[in-house]
Amino acid sequence: MRFLRTIKPLSALALVAGLALAAYFTRGSWLPYVLRTPPTETPSGGEEVGPPPVKIIVSEQAQQNLGITAKSAAPQTFWKTIRVPGMVVDRPGQSDRGVVAPVTGVVTKVGFFPGDTVKPGDTLFTLRLMSESLHLAQTELFKATQDIKLAQAQRQRLAASGGAVPESKVIEVDNQIRRLEVAAKAYREDLQNRGLRPDQVSAAADGKFVTEITIPVPARAPAPSPTPSLAGPSSDPTAPTFEVQELKAELGQQVQAGQTLCLLANHQLLAVEGRAFRDETPLLERSVREKWPVEIDFQEEEEATDWPTLDQPFRIRHLANTIDPVNRTFAFRIPLENQSRAIEDDGRTQMLWRFRPGQKVKLLVRVERLDNVFVFPKDAVARDGAEAFVFTQNVNTFERKPVRVLTEDRDRVVVANDGAIVPGSFVVQGAATQLGRMTKSQSGGVPKGFHVHADGSLHKNEDEGKE
Repeated sequence: MRFLRTIKPLSALALVAGLALAAYFTRGSWLPYVLRTPPTETPSGGEEVGPPPVKIIVSEQAQQNLGITAKSAAPQTFWKTIRVPGMVVDRPGQSDRGVVAPVTGVVTKVGFFPGDTVKPGDTLFTLRLMSESLHLAQTELFKATQDIKLAQAQRQRLAASGGAVPESKVIEVDNQIRRLEVAAKAYREDLQNRGLRPDQVSAAADGKFVTEITIPVPARAPAPSPTPSLAGPSSDPTAPTFEVQELKAELGQQVQAGQTLCLLANHQLLAVEGRAFRDETPLLERSVREKWPVEIDFQEEEEATDWPTLDQPFRIRHLANTIDPVNRTFAFRIPLENQSRAIEDDGRTQMLWRFRPGQKVKLLVRVERLDNVFVFPKDAVARDGAEAFVFTQNVNTFERKPVRVLTEDRDRVVVANDGAIVPGSFVVQGAATQLGRMTKSQSGGVPKGFHVHADGSLHKNEDEGKE
């Protein structure tokens, strides 16, 4: 019994030693499994650690839901610009003009009112004369005219005397006639300068004094180098050319000579005035020197408009040499030729202008030229931290392409042509951010029951739904 109690511990020790020797000699096969790092668990949120796939499959229904469109990428030239606020303004000396009273008088009739359109020659006002000097000038002209007739009759009698009258007497009468003719001419000029027509002046010379005068619409000054295609109805000589903008005199009001009666406006020749800061002066000066065109964004004008295409070059024609002391900006102007329509309503003509003074615009002034670059819409480029990328489309397969952004503005992104995008490949023009999320979540895998062909198109399995 003592022998049995001794042999059992020795047998157990020998068994453990044998197992240890066997494990030592076979360590090459089991040790790597013991030292292997356990797999990383998927973090909360369902996203796996590691780079997302560069290709995803998007079904046709999903493409329609996202509104995905793709266009062939082609290198082009892009102009880097600065955005400057601007406003449509009247062109000084050509858009507005005032009509003044030539003499002192009382307004007895108003022919047109604000909003009415008129042509040169239309009667704006009728004035009853209250000027003593005007009445005196008519009286003096009538006297001079009658004295000339009397002197000429005396000259004829002296000439018919057959030499009985001394020659000096005849010369004296001739000199008197010349003095009277000079005085009459001066009175005629004075009356015409006061607004009387030549026929009214002739009537005053015959004793038919003028007590009322009419104030017509003045003739419009010829526009410098007009563009017929932009003038619209205003290019027709029979169409209205002025609009009564404001009345300065009322019916029955006494007005003085030189007082403004009304303001007339013609908005065919306008200007766009921009306001820039002092540090932008070199950029604007270069634009003027290089004669670069300026792009104008008429942001208040609806895109769905039936106006003709605005085909005219916009260039800076004037840079102000003074700075506004309040807002510390300086002005520059760009000529603008307006478009118009004439609408007839119950015998009244109304002019509708495409652009109106006071309309706010945005000016894109060119400052730098970038050649051989790709230009995409803002939504065509997605960002992930410091990285930017676009997506190319091959039927249902979308591939993510990292790109280098050179510059961007409110609507466009300029990408370098460094080989990341092959010219001619179809680049998605929008929904890049949504496609980027799909690559991270791997939600763009092959849908169940579909397969992908070698050309990248997605097709439904033929045996889908069959037993």
